[in-house]
Amino acid sequence: MKRTLGAVTAAAAIAISLAACSGGSSTTAGEAKGDINYWLWDANQLPAYQQCASDFTKINPDIKVKITQRGYGDYWTTLTNGFVAGNAPDVFANHLSKYPEFADKKQLLALDDAVKKDGIKLDVYNEGLADLWVGQDGKRYGLPKDWDTVAMFYNKAMTDAAGITPEQMANLDWNPKDGGSYEKAIAHLTLDKNGKRGDEAGFDKNNVATYGLGLESSGTGQGQTQWSFLTGTTGWTHTDKNPWGTKFNYDDPRFQDTIKWWAGLADKGYMPKLETTVGASVSDAFGAGKAAVNTQGSWMIGQYTSYKGIETGIAPTPKGPDGKRASMFNGLADSVWAGTKNPAASVKWVEYLASSACQDVVASKAVVFPAIKTSSEKAAEAFKAKGTDVSAFTTQVTDGTTFLFPITENAAKVEGLMGPAMDAVVSGKKDASTLSETNEKVNALFK
Repeated sequence: MKRTLGAVTAAAAIAISLAACSGGSSTTAGEAKGDINYWLWDANQLPAYQQCASDFTKINPDIKVKITQRGYGDYWTTLTNGFVAGNAPDVFANHLSKYPEFADKKQLLALDDAVKKDGIKLDVYNEGLADLWVGQDGKRYGLPKDWDTVAMFYNKAMTDAAGITPEQMANLDWNPKDGGSYEKAIAHLTLDKNGKRGDEAGFDKNNVATYGLGLESSGTGQGQTQWSFLTGTTGWTHTDKNPWGTKFNYDDPRFQDTIKWWAGLADKGYMPKLETTVGASVSDAFGAGKAAVNTQGSWMIGQYTSYKGIETGIAPTPKGPDGKRASMFNGLADSVWAGTKNPAASVKWVEYLASSACQDVVASKAVVFPAIKTSSEKAAEAFKAKGTDVSAFTTQVTDGTTFLFPITENAAKVEGLMGPAMDAVVSGKKDASTLSETNEKVNALFK
């Protein structure tokens, strides 16, 4: 699963710093052969990459790839410990919120020499993806793997029963004052245990059977699937520039007004209270009929369309005050650990992962959208063949309504500050205005 990341523990961060080796060079000297370890976290993508590894070894019989899949939270802890212990995987799936720190601590192998020597064409990827993986030092630390946007998954039986058509779901709008038709739909889809809808007299917000909108978490400082598609329609941006911004804007009234409105949905009974969702799966709650709508990323398409007895519709995010939709545009890459004992074979595997040979295989499984444009188109066709319309995700790219995942230094520390602050606001314990104080602490990290 490719969610936004919480903070790495302080101890782990210190350990990385202490263990930072003299890596980070671009050397791939030596013969490309031997065994290499590759890690990823998404179990849904494991079959595709096992196929890629098999195909790769047929072409390169002297290189064997062992794949390990770990759950998302455990993945980063184990990887960080591996850097410290000197036994990290040769190659691993990397995240935009993680790689700046890894690169700064010299834990990643720069790929520039190999890309130039092997003639890797970077213009085959969807626009902007390749540039995301060039660090502040101008060196490249990953080759694009896939991309994602955000949309609304909804229970079609519930929208039908509420008299809301697919066309209406696809054309919702919102604003931070009254929530627009987006809030109206959410309210109407909410049902209490007596069968009263959220917008009907006598609705009991303290005894809700089905929430109009599910809640994953407070979104910490990124809000990828929670609220960034809302704030992105107000003219607000996370940072002063992206990538490598040094000033965050959590004190902006546009941000705080959006969060205040969004958190207010829980107080009205249209969305679960934050404390009731801790440790729960927002997607499984949807599958159990406890929520009518969930906002989630495209990497969850397979999950949301697999629940038995539920016909899942997918609608694009609502249009906002600027009259447009918005979605965070995120992309993973594969990186090589600087401490690998087999850099030549590792780089060769990364180049294969980033090629159409592998990304077409990934596309055929209809799980995610590969980074390569032609492979991405094949994925859309594969989804269509399975009866899934994914245009709600792709329209953000074709319409140019995406904005990049915020890439900064101190990402783990920013999340460490924003996580508790956002939790306090979304749980109703503090007002959104208190985020200005947290913003000062965040920006102090860059001084």
